[in-house]
Amino acid sequence: MSAIRNSLRTGFFGRAFAVLGAANAVSAAVEAGRRPRARDLRELGIDPTAFGQASR
Repeated sequence: MSAIRNSLRTGFFGRAFAVLGAANAVSAAVEAGRRPRARDLRELGIDPTAFGQASR
């Protein structure tokens, strides 16, 4: 049972850290006036091709 619990915990925390890291990277890129990496946008569920079409 502990193997299942450990894999659930590692999977959840791993995913949470990946999403937070991607959000931080995208935020920093936008603030600096650069285009965020496609990998970070996909991690957040944003289509990289549609990202450039958003208007302010």
